[in-house]
Amino acid sequence: MFNKTEIEQQVAEFLLQIKAIKLQPNNPFTWASGWKSPIYCDNRITLSHPSIRTYIRQQLSVLVQEEFGSVDCIAGVATAGIPQGALVAQELGLPFIYVRAKAKEHGTGKMIEGEIIPGQRVAVIEDLISTGKSSLQAVESLRDAGYNVAGLAAIFTYGFDAAVENFKNAKCRFSTLSNYSALLKYAEQHGDIKTADLEILSKWRESPSTWGQ
Repeated sequence: MFNKTEIEQQVAEFLLQIKAIKLQPNNPFTWASGWKSPIYCDNRITLSHPSIRTYIRQQLSVLVQEEFGSVDCIAGVATAGIPQGALVAQELGLPFIYVRAKAKEHGTGKMIEGEIIPGQRVAVIEDLISTGKSSLQAVESLRDAGYNVAGLAAIFTYGFDAAVENFKNAKCRFSTLSNYSALLKYAEQHGDIKTADLEILSKWRESPSTWGQ
């Protein structure tokens, strides 16, 4: 049985433990977009930890089945969603494809790599959801190729309102193993952050594009 609260907390613990997630409310990071952020998430680090990698593979596989039902294929989103998606496909014994960030500039000019079979029901795997725009570009590419996208599953989401709205507008379901709220709850309970920092971390999510300016 998929115990969502328990899994949210376990994944949050793992990500903090291996420093896949770093919290620095008083010394913020600068994202590629230029946004200032008190959190940095790099879920690729999970791949270097076999027991954690296995747990995430298993739970993403269960999440796909619980949330989206039977699917014919798993698709990973370039680049960080590719290894996670391949692991899920292996766990479920399903074909795997992946979606490029942009079409190849040589050869066939493909956006999707692997055997493309229009009409199949596909679950998309991503490592992280911020605004959801890059993930939804992959969803659109799959739909353009004739796939029926059952939904998208990811390891972690920041929980931005913009992401919820973008997925809603795209008519695409999504679900994640853990999220920013669960992370803050775990971090406070286990002394990873001070209670005084909680307000700073909470305010960031309310307006991430202007926070720290």
